[in-house]
Amino acid sequence: MAAPAGCCGLEVHVPMGEVLTVQGGRPVDGTVAVRGAKNFVSKAMVAALLGETPSVLRNVPEIRDVTVVTGLLGLHGVDVTQPDDGVLVMDPTDVESAHVADIDAHAGASRIPILFCGPLVHRLGEAFIPDLGGCRIGDRPINYHLDVLRQFGAVVDKREGGIRITAPDGLRGTRIDLPYPSVGATEQVLLTAVRAEGFTELRGAATEPEILDLVAVLQKMGAIIGVDTDRTIRVEGVERLRGYDHRALTDRIETASWACAALATRGQVFVRGATQPEMMTFLNVFRKVGGEFDVTDEGIRFRSPGSRLRPLALETDVHPGFMTDWQQPLVVALTQADGLSIVHETVYENRFGFTKALGGMGARIQVYRECLGSTPCRFGGAQFRHSAAISGPTALRGDDIVVPDLRGGFSYLVAALAATGVSRVQGIELIDRGYERFAEKLEALGADVDWTSTSSVPPARGRVPAHV
Repeated sequence: MAAPAGCCGLEVHVPMGEVLTVQGGRPVDGTVAVRGAKNFVSKAMVAALLGETPSVLRNVPEIRDVTVVTGLLGLHGVDVTQPDDGVLVMDPTDVESAHVADIDAHAGASRIPILFCGPLVHRLGEAFIPDLGGCRIGDRPINYHLDVLRQFGAVVDKREGGIRITAPDGLRGTRIDLPYPSVGATEQVLLTAVRAEGFTELRGAATEPEILDLVAVLQKMGAIIGVDTDRTIRVEGVERLRGYDHRALTDRIETASWACAALATRGQVFVRGATQPEMMTFLNVFRKVGGEFDVTDEGIRFRSPGSRLRPLALETDVHPGFMTDWQQPLVVALTQADGLSIVHETVYENRFGFTKALGGMGARIQVYRECLGSTPCRFGGAQFRHSAAISGPTALRGDDIVVPDLRGGFSYLVAALAATGVSRVQGIELIDRGYERFAEKLEALGADVDWTSTSSVPPARGRVPAHV
Protein backbone atom coordinates (compact mmCIF):
# COMPACT_ATOMS: atom_id res chain seq x y z
CA MET A 1 0.00 0.00 0.00
CA ALA A 2 1.11 3.59 -0.56
CA ALA A 3 1.12 6.47 1.86
CA PRO A 4 -1.49 9.20 1.33
CA ALA A 5 -1.00 11.34 -1.72
CA GLY A 6 0.40 14.84 -1.49
CA CYS A 7 -1.74 17.81 -2.43
CA CYS A 8 -0.81 17.64 -6.12
CA GLY A 9 -1.18 13.87 -6.48
CA LEU A 10 2.40 12.84 -5.71
CA GLU A 11 2.64 9.65 -3.70
CA VAL A 12 5.25 7.84 -1.70
CA HIS A 13 5.35 4.21 -2.75
CA VAL A 14 6.88 2.50 0.27
CA PRO A 15 4.56 0.52 2.56
CA MET A 16 4.59 2.55 5.76
CA GLY A 17 5.33 0.64 8.97
CA GLU A 18 6.51 -2.48 7.15
CA VAL A 19 9.77 -4.37 6.86
CA LEU A 20 11.67 -5.17 3.69
CA THR A 21 12.96 -8.74 3.64
CA VAL A 22 15.93 -9.22 1.33
CA GLN A 23 17.32 -12.57 0.22
CA GLY A 24 20.82 -11.53 -0.72
CA GLY A 25 23.80 -13.10 -2.40
CA ARG A 26 22.90 -12.55 -6.03
CA PRO A 27 24.25 -9.91 -8.45
CA VAL A 28 21.97 -7.04 -9.38
CA ASP A 29 21.37 -6.86 -13.12
CA GLY A 30 19.08 -4.51 -14.98
CA THR A 31 18.01 -0.93 -15.60
CA VAL A 32 16.78 1.80 -13.27
CA ALA A 33 15.65 5.31 -14.19
CA VAL A 34 16.84 8.24 -12.08
CA ARG A 35 15.16 11.65 -12.22
CA GLY A 36 15.76 15.06 -10.65
CA ALA A 37 18.15 15.59 -7.75
CA LYS A 38 16.55 15.62 -4.30
CA ASN A 39 19.04 18.26 -3.18
CA PHE A 40 17.95 20.59 -5.99
CA VAL A 41 14.28 19.97 -6.69
CA SER A 42 12.98 21.04 -3.29
CA LYS A 43 15.02 24.29 -3.44
CA ALA A 44 13.77 25.08 -6.95
CA MET A 45 10.23 24.61 -5.65
CA VAL A 46 10.90 27.15 -2.89
CA ALA A 47 12.29 29.57 -5.49
CA ALA A 48 8.87 29.59 -7.17
CA LEU A 49 7.67 31.71 -4.21
CA LEU A 50 9.82 34.57 -5.49
CA GLY A 51 8.13 34.84 -8.87
CA GLU A 52 5.05 36.79 -9.81
CA THR A 53 3.99 34.30 -12.48
CA PRO A 54 3.75 30.47 -12.46
CA SER A 55 6.86 28.28 -12.60
CA VAL A 56 7.23 24.91 -14.31
CA LEU A 57 9.67 22.31 -12.96
CA ARG A 58 10.36 19.16 -14.97
CA ASN A 59 12.04 15.83 -14.23
CA VAL A 60 10.61 15.85 -10.69
CA PRO A 61 10.94 12.55 -8.79
CA GLU A 62 8.17 11.08 -6.64
CA ILE A 63 9.90 11.33 -3.28
CA ARG A 64 8.64 12.37 0.13
CA ASP A 65 10.64 15.60 0.20
CA VAL A 66 8.73 16.78 -2.87
CA THR A 67 5.45 15.89 -1.18
CA VAL A 68 6.47 17.87 1.94
CA VAL A 69 7.45 20.99 -0.02
CA THR A 70 4.31 20.72 -2.15
CA GLY A 71 2.26 20.75 1.03
CA LEU A 72 4.20 23.67 2.50
CA LEU A 73 3.71 25.68 -0.67
CA GLY A 74 0.01 24.89 -0.55
CA LEU A 75 -0.21 26.11 3.05
CA HIS A 76 1.21 29.43 1.85
CA GLY A 77 -1.32 29.83 -0.94
CA VAL A 78 0.77 28.49 -3.84
CA ASP A 79 -1.35 26.44 -6.24
CA VAL A 80 0.65 23.32 -7.16
CA THR A 81 -0.56 21.05 -9.96
CA GLN A 82 0.90 18.07 -11.81
CA PRO A 83 -0.20 18.22 -15.44
CA ASP A 84 2.09 15.38 -16.48
CA ASP A 85 4.32 12.74 -14.91
CA GLY A 86 7.38 14.43 -13.42
CA VAL A 87 6.09 17.96 -14.10
CA LEU A 88 5.00 20.48 -11.46
CA VAL A 89 3.34 23.84 -12.12
CA MET A 90 3.52 26.26 -9.17
CA ASP A 91 1.39 29.43 -9.19
CA PRO A 92 2.41 31.89 -6.41
CA THR A 93 -0.12 34.58 -7.28
CA ASP A 94 -1.99 34.31 -3.96
CA VAL A 95 0.85 33.81 -1.49
CA GLU A 96 -0.30 34.15 2.13
CA SER A 97 0.86 33.44 5.65
CA ALA A 98 0.29 29.93 6.92
CA HIS A 99 -0.81 28.89 10.39
CA VAL A 100 2.12 27.90 12.59
CA ALA A 101 0.49 24.65 13.66
CA ASP A 102 -0.11 23.68 10.03
CA ILE A 103 3.54 24.32 9.10
CA ASP A 104 4.78 22.29 12.04
CA ALA A 105 2.42 19.40 11.38
CA HIS A 106 3.19 19.22 7.68
CA ALA A 107 6.95 19.77 7.81
CA GLY A 108 7.54 17.16 10.47
CA ALA A 109 11.31 16.74 10.81
CA SER A 110 12.09 18.35 7.46
CA ARG A 111 14.57 21.22 7.43
CA ILE A 112 13.15 22.75 4.24
CA PRO A 113 11.09 25.48 6.02
CA ILE A 114 14.26 27.43 6.88
CA LEU A 115 14.70 28.17 3.16
CA PHE A 116 11.20 29.66 2.94
CA CYS A 117 12.30 32.60 5.10
CA GLY A 118 13.89 34.92 2.54
CA PRO A 119 11.19 34.44 -0.12
CA LEU A 120 8.35 34.83 2.41
CA VAL A 121 9.84 37.96 3.95
CA HIS A 122 10.10 39.43 0.45
CA ARG A 123 6.51 38.49 -0.38
CA LEU A 124 4.74 38.91 2.98
CA GLY A 125 7.07 40.79 5.28
CA GLU A 126 7.45 37.89 7.71
CA ALA A 127 8.06 34.16 8.00
CA PHE A 128 7.81 31.53 10.71
CA ILE A 129 9.70 28.26 10.91
CA PRO A 130 9.05 25.47 13.41
CA ASP A 131 11.79 23.71 15.34
CA LEU A 132 13.75 21.78 12.75
CA GLY A 133 14.82 18.16 12.50
CA GLY A 134 16.86 16.47 9.77
CA CYS A 135 19.10 13.44 9.39
CA ARG A 136 21.20 13.16 12.53
CA ILE A 137 24.57 12.74 10.92
CA GLY A 138 26.08 15.80 12.54
CA ASP A 139 25.02 18.96 14.30
CA ARG A 140 23.93 20.60 11.02
CA PRO A 141 23.16 23.84 12.90
CA ILE A 142 20.81 26.45 11.47
CA ASN A 143 22.90 29.28 12.91
CA TYR A 144 24.45 29.80 9.44
CA HIS A 145 20.95 30.47 8.12
CA LEU A 146 19.93 32.79 10.93
CA ASP A 147 23.19 34.73 10.78
CA VAL A 148 22.74 35.15 7.04
CA LEU A 149 19.21 36.49 7.47
CA ARG A 150 20.36 38.93 10.17
CA GLN A 151 23.05 40.28 7.85
CA PHE A 152 20.34 41.05 5.31
CA GLY A 153 18.58 43.12 7.99
CA ALA A 154 16.11 40.52 9.22
CA VAL A 155 14.99 40.42 12.86
CA VAL A 156 15.04 36.91 14.31
CA ASP A 157 12.72 36.28 17.27
CA LYS A 158 12.68 32.97 19.08
CA ARG A 159 9.10 32.00 19.90
CA GLU A 160 7.50 28.98 21.47
CA GLY A 161 7.74 26.18 18.94
CA GLY A 162 9.87 28.01 16.41
CA ILE A 163 11.37 31.23 15.08
CA ARG A 164 9.68 34.34 13.61
CA ILE A 165 11.58 36.30 10.94
CA THR A 166 10.67 39.88 10.04
CA ALA A 167 12.35 42.78 8.21
CA PRO A 168 10.80 46.12 9.26
CA ASP A 169 13.10 48.06 6.94
CA GLY A 170 13.18 45.46 4.15
CA LEU A 171 15.99 43.11 3.22
CA ARG A 172 19.18 44.76 1.99
CA GLY A 173 22.22 43.42 0.16
CA THR A 174 25.27 42.64 2.25
CA ARG A 175 28.71 41.02 2.28
CA ILE A 176 28.93 37.55 3.79
CA ASP A 177 31.94 35.35 4.47
CA LEU A 178 31.05 31.75 5.23
CA PRO A 179 33.48 29.93 7.57
CA TYR A 180 32.70 26.75 5.62
CA PRO A 181 31.15 26.33 2.14
CA SER A 182 27.77 25.27 3.48
CA VAL A 183 25.29 24.23 0.82
CA GLY A 184 22.29 25.25 2.91
CA ALA A 185 23.70 28.66 3.79
CA THR A 186 24.60 29.31 0.15
CA GLU A 187 21.04 28.44 -0.87
CA GLN A 188 19.73 30.79 1.82
CA VAL A 189 21.86 33.65 0.49
CA LEU A 190 20.75 33.07 -3.10
CA LEU A 191 17.04 32.87 -2.25
CA THR A 192 17.30 36.01 -0.12
CA ALA A 193 19.73 38.16 -2.12
CA VAL A 194 17.98 38.05 -5.50
CA ARG A 195 15.25 40.46 -4.35
CA ALA A 196 17.19 42.28 -1.62
CA GLU A 197 17.92 45.94 -2.24
CA GLY A 198 21.45 46.55 -3.54
CA PHE A 199 24.40 44.19 -3.98
CA THR A 200 25.30 41.01 -2.13
CA GLU A 201 28.72 39.37 -2.12
CA LEU A 202 29.08 35.85 -0.73
CA ARG A 203 32.60 34.53 -0.13
CA GLY A 204 33.31 30.90 0.66
CA ALA A 205 30.18 29.77 -1.16
CA ALA A 206 29.30 26.18 -1.97
CA THR A 207 29.48 25.49 -5.71
CA GLU A 208 27.90 22.03 -5.97
CA PRO A 209 26.10 21.22 -9.24
CA GLU A 210 22.78 21.56 -7.42
CA ILE A 211 23.76 25.10 -6.38
CA LEU A 212 24.63 26.05 -9.94
CA ASP A 213 21.33 24.60 -11.16
CA LEU A 214 19.55 26.80 -8.60
CA VAL A 215 21.52 29.79 -9.92
CA ALA A 216 20.31 28.86 -13.42
CA VAL A 217 16.71 28.79 -12.21
CA LEU A 218 17.01 32.19 -10.52
CA GLN A 219 18.67 33.67 -13.61
CA LYS A 220 15.74 32.44 -15.71
CA MET A 221 13.48 34.30 -13.27
CA GLY A 222 15.31 37.56 -13.91
CA ALA A 223 18.01 37.52 -11.23
CA ILE A 224 21.52 38.88 -11.84
CA ILE A 225 24.06 36.43 -10.37
CA GLY A 226 27.76 35.91 -11.03
CA VAL A 227 29.82 32.96 -9.80
CA ASP A 228 33.61 33.36 -9.64
CA THR A 229 36.23 30.61 -9.55
CA ASP A 230 37.29 31.58 -6.01
CA ARG A 231 33.91 30.55 -4.52
CA THR A 232 32.58 34.10 -4.59
CA ILE A 233 28.99 34.70 -5.66
CA ARG A 234 27.81 38.22 -6.46
CA VAL A 235 24.14 39.10 -6.67
CA GLU A 236 22.57 42.35 -7.85
CA GLY A 237 19.13 42.55 -6.29
CA VAL A 238 16.14 43.16 -8.54
CA GLU A 239 12.68 44.43 -7.66
CA ARG A 240 10.64 41.76 -9.41
CA LEU A 241 11.08 38.17 -10.58
CA ARG A 242 8.96 36.07 -12.90
CA GLY A 243 8.33 32.34 -13.04
CA TYR A 244 10.68 29.83 -14.68
CA ASP A 245 10.54 26.73 -16.88
CA HIS A 246 13.36 24.35 -15.98
CA ARG A 247 14.38 20.69 -16.15
CA ALA A 248 16.11 19.46 -12.99
CA LEU A 249 19.54 17.89 -13.21
CA THR A 250 19.72 14.16 -12.50
CA ASP A 251 20.29 12.99 -8.93
CA ARG A 252 24.00 12.17 -8.72
CA ILE A 253 23.62 10.62 -5.25
CA GLU A 254 21.06 8.06 -6.34
CA THR A 255 23.13 7.34 -9.44
CA ALA A 256 26.21 6.57 -7.33
CA SER A 257 24.15 4.47 -4.91
CA TRP A 258 23.05 2.10 -7.67
CA ALA A 259 26.61 2.03 -9.02
CA CYS A 260 27.87 0.89 -5.60
CA ALA A 261 25.19 -1.80 -5.53
CA ALA A 262 26.67 -3.13 -8.79
CA LEU A 263 30.16 -3.13 -7.23
CA ALA A 264 29.16 -4.80 -3.97
CA THR A 265 27.11 -7.58 -5.59
CA ARG A 266 29.36 -8.14 -8.64
CA GLY A 267 26.55 -7.13 -10.93
CA GLN A 268 25.69 -4.42 -13.43
CA VAL A 269 23.21 -1.54 -13.47
CA PHE A 270 22.27 0.79 -16.31
CA VAL A 271 21.20 4.11 -14.74
CA ARG A 272 18.91 5.74 -17.28
CA GLY A 273 19.05 9.53 -17.07
CA ALA A 274 22.51 9.68 -15.44
CA THR A 275 24.88 12.26 -16.90
CA GLN A 276 28.66 12.40 -16.79
CA PRO A 277 29.69 16.00 -15.89
CA GLU A 278 28.51 16.04 -12.26
CA MET A 279 29.67 12.42 -11.76
CA MET A 280 33.30 12.81 -12.89
CA THR A 281 34.87 12.62 -9.41
CA PHE A 282 32.81 9.56 -8.54
CA LEU A 283 33.57 7.89 -11.87
CA ASN A 284 37.32 8.26 -11.26
CA VAL A 285 37.01 6.56 -7.87
CA PHE A 286 34.71 3.88 -9.30
CA ARG A 287 37.38 3.05 -11.89
CA LYS A 288 40.20 3.07 -9.31
CA VAL A 289 38.34 0.51 -7.21
CA GLY A 290 38.12 -1.68 -10.28
CA GLY A 291 34.66 -0.90 -11.57
CA GLU A 292 33.88 -0.34 -15.23
CA PHE A 293 31.38 2.03 -16.83
CA ASP A 294 30.07 3.14 -20.21
CA VAL A 295 28.61 6.60 -20.80
CA THR A 296 25.84 6.95 -23.40
CA ASP A 297 23.35 9.64 -24.35
CA GLU A 298 20.69 7.76 -22.38
CA GLY A 299 22.64 7.15 -19.18
CA ILE A 300 25.60 5.32 -17.61
CA ARG A 301 26.12 1.57 -17.32
CA PHE A 302 28.05 0.51 -14.21
CA ARG A 303 29.67 -2.93 -14.07
CA SER A 304 31.66 -4.84 -11.51
CA PRO A 305 34.70 -6.69 -12.89
CA GLY A 306 35.18 -10.42 -12.67
CA SER A 307 38.37 -9.89 -10.63
CA ARG A 308 38.57 -8.65 -7.05
CA LEU A 309 38.03 -5.01 -6.20
CA ARG A 310 41.01 -2.86 -5.26
CA PRO A 311 41.28 -0.98 -1.93
CA LEU A 312 41.93 2.75 -1.85
CA ALA A 313 42.42 5.77 0.39
CA LEU A 314 39.75 8.44 0.05
CA GLU A 315 38.72 11.76 1.57
CA THR A 316 35.29 13.31 1.23
CA ASP A 317 35.13 17.01 0.46
CA VAL A 318 32.91 19.75 -0.87
CA HIS A 319 32.51 19.95 -4.64
CA PRO A 320 34.49 19.22 -6.76
CA GLY A 321 35.78 16.70 -4.20
CA PHE A 322 34.30 13.30 -3.45
CA MET A 323 30.78 13.90 -2.20
CA THR A 324 30.00 12.91 1.38
CA ASP A 325 26.71 11.29 0.27
CA TRP A 326 28.67 8.93 -2.00
CA GLN A 327 30.76 7.71 0.91
CA GLN A 328 28.30 5.41 2.67
CA PRO A 329 27.33 3.07 -0.19
CA LEU A 330 30.97 3.03 -1.31
CA VAL A 331 32.06 1.86 2.16
CA VAL A 332 29.79 -1.16 1.71
CA ALA A 333 31.41 -1.93 -1.64
CA LEU A 334 34.88 -1.53 -0.10
CA THR A 335 34.12 -4.39 2.31
CA GLN A 336 34.55 -6.57 -0.80
CA ALA A 337 37.89 -5.02 -1.86
CA ASP A 338 41.06 -7.05 -1.48
CA GLY A 339 43.00 -5.17 1.22
CA LEU A 340 42.76 -2.18 3.55
CA SER A 341 40.80 0.92 2.51
CA ILE A 342 40.85 4.24 4.36
CA VAL A 343 37.99 6.75 4.23
CA HIS A 344 38.39 10.17 5.86
CA GLU A 345 35.09 12.05 6.29
CA THR A 346 35.64 15.83 6.34
CA VAL A 347 32.11 17.15 5.72
CA TYR A 348 29.91 15.63 8.47
CA GLU A 349 31.43 14.69 11.77
CA ASN A 350 29.21 11.73 12.69
CA ARG A 351 28.61 9.93 9.43
CA PHE A 352 30.16 6.57 10.32
CA GLY A 353 27.48 5.54 12.80
CA PHE A 354 25.98 3.28 10.16
CA THR A 355 29.07 1.04 10.18
CA LYS A 356 28.04 -0.58 13.47
CA ALA A 357 25.26 -2.51 11.76
CA LEU A 358 27.64 -3.49 8.95
CA GLY A 359 29.89 -5.00 11.62
CA GLY A 360 26.96 -7.13 12.70
CA MET A 361 26.78 -8.43 9.13
CA GLY A 362 30.44 -9.48 9.18
CA ALA A 363 32.20 -6.36 7.89
CA ARG A 364 35.57 -5.48 9.44
CA ILE A 365 35.43 -1.70 9.92
CA GLN A 366 37.25 0.33 12.54
CA VAL A 367 36.42 4.01 13.10
CA TYR A 368 38.86 6.55 14.52
CA ARG A 369 38.90 10.06 15.95
CA GLU A 370 42.16 10.84 14.15
CA CYS A 371 42.35 12.33 10.66
CA LEU A 372 43.54 9.42 8.54
CA GLY A 373 43.60 11.50 5.38
CA SER A 374 46.48 13.31 3.74
CA THR A 375 45.67 16.59 5.50
CA PRO A 376 44.11 17.35 8.90
CA CYS A 377 40.46 18.43 8.71
CA ARG A 378 38.33 20.67 10.92
CA PHE A 379 37.28 17.66 13.04
CA GLY A 380 40.86 16.78 13.98
CA GLY A 381 41.51 16.83 17.74
CA ALA A 382 37.80 16.55 18.53
CA GLN A 383 35.94 13.47 19.75
CA PHE A 384 34.26 12.72 16.44
CA ARG A 385 34.96 9.33 14.89
CA HIS A 386 35.34 10.62 11.37
CA SER A 387 37.84 8.20 9.81
CA ALA A 388 37.28 4.56 8.92
CA ALA A 389 39.54 1.63 8.03
CA ILE A 390 37.80 -1.11 6.04
CA SER A 391 39.46 -4.53 5.76
CA GLY A 392 38.36 -6.83 2.98
CA PRO A 393 37.18 -8.86 1.40
CA THR A 394 34.65 -10.11 3.95
CA ALA A 395 31.65 -12.36 3.44
CA LEU A 396 28.62 -10.40 4.56
CA ARG A 397 25.73 -12.29 6.12
CA GLY A 398 22.09 -11.31 6.46
CA ASP A 399 20.90 -9.62 9.63
CA ASP A 400 18.07 -7.57 11.17
CA ILE A 401 18.74 -3.88 10.59
CA VAL A 402 17.08 -0.56 11.49
CA VAL A 403 17.52 2.29 9.00
CA PRO A 404 19.45 5.12 10.74
CA ASP A 405 19.09 7.88 8.11
CA LEU A 406 18.44 8.37 4.41
CA ARG A 407 21.88 7.58 2.96
CA GLY A 408 22.87 5.09 5.62
CA GLY A 409 19.57 3.32 5.01
CA PHE A 410 20.22 2.82 1.32
CA SER A 411 23.71 1.60 2.18
CA TYR A 412 22.12 -1.08 4.36
CA LEU A 413 20.09 -2.16 1.34
CA VAL A 414 23.33 -2.48 -0.65
CA ALA A 415 24.81 -4.59 2.15
CA ALA A 416 21.67 -6.75 2.32
CA LEU A 417 21.84 -7.37 -1.44
CA ALA A 418 25.48 -8.42 -1.16
CA ALA A 419 25.03 -10.57 1.95
CA THR A 420 24.41 -14.29 2.05
CA GLY A 421 21.09 -15.15 3.66
CA VAL A 422 18.09 -13.11 4.70
CA SER A 423 18.12 -9.51 5.97
CA ARG A 424 15.10 -7.79 7.48
CA VAL A 425 15.30 -4.01 7.21
CA GLN A 426 13.05 -1.90 9.45
CA GLY A 427 12.36 1.82 9.05
CA ILE A 428 12.60 1.36 5.31
CA GLU A 429 10.08 4.15 4.64
CA LEU A 430 12.74 6.73 5.57
CA ILE A 431 14.61 5.91 2.36
CA ASP A 432 11.64 7.19 0.39
CA ARG A 433 12.71 10.75 1.23
CA GLY A 434 15.30 10.65 -1.52
CA TYR A 435 15.00 7.46 -3.58
CA GLU A 436 12.09 7.32 -5.97
CA ARG A 437 10.23 3.98 -6.10
CA PHE A 438 13.33 2.21 -4.86
CA ALA A 439 11.43 -0.99 -4.00
CA GLU A 440 10.25 -1.28 -7.60
CA LYS A 441 13.79 -0.61 -8.80
CA LEU A 442 15.18 -3.36 -6.58
CA GLU A 443 12.77 -5.81 -8.19
CA ALA A 444 13.71 -4.53 -11.66
CA LEU A 445 17.34 -5.42 -10.86
CA GLY A 446 16.38 -9.00 -10.00
CA ALA A 447 16.58 -8.59 -6.23
CA ASP A 448 14.63 -11.10 -4.14
CA VAL A 449 12.64 -8.79 -1.84
CA ASP A 450 9.35 -9.02 0.03
CA TRP A 451 7.31 -6.97 2.50
CA THR A 452 6.28 -8.16 5.94
CA SER A 453 4.34 -6.38 8.67
CA THR A 454 6.19 -4.88 11.62
CA SER A 455 3.62 -6.50 13.91
CA SER A 456 5.08 -9.91 13.06
CA VAL A 457 8.75 -8.87 13.24
CA PRO A 458 10.52 -8.34 16.58
CA PRO A 459 12.51 -5.11 16.84
CA ALA A 460 16.16 -5.33 15.91
CA ARG A 461 18.19 -5.32 19.09
CA GLY A 462 20.92 -2.84 19.83
CA ARG A 463 20.23 -0.53 16.94
CA VAL A 464 18.29 2.68 17.45
CA PRO A 465 17.22 4.65 14.38
CA ALA A 466 17.89 8.37 14.20
CA HIS A 467 15.20 10.76 13.05
CA VAL A 468 15.19 11.88 9.44
